Amino acid sequence: MEESEKTVFCKHCGAKIPADAVICTACGRQVEELKREQAEQPQVVINNTNTNQNVNANAFVGGRMKNKWVSFFLCLFLGWLGAHKFYEGKIGMGILYLCTVGLFGIGIVVDLISILFKPNPYFV
Repeated sequence: MEESEKTVFCKHCGAKIPADAVICTACGRQVEELKREQAEQPQVVINNTNTNQNVNANAFVGGRMKNKWVSFFLCLFLGWLGAHKFYEGKIGMGILYLCTVGLFGIGIVVDLISILFKPNPYFV
């Protein structure tokens, strides 16, 4: 270090450091605030003309409302006849359940589980 350079003392460890040092060369701690170039901040204008309405575009437009528990107990006791399918208005599936004894029992189990997860009332 040349003698012509100005020096100061570190406020943390007391070591002699250059006057323009930001970090102490002895202890490694920051001795002064970092100088940031003062760039002119841009003027931000917020012009929010949002007039959107939160409307559900996927609203249900038709169908018949059915009770979950009626369908569940029809499936539980008369599922092999397809009674819950007839109740929902699915005549073709009702006839298929009637002819195959509830799709060989597998369809009844699947329908019981799926009916339990439906909301009450549900739409068909």
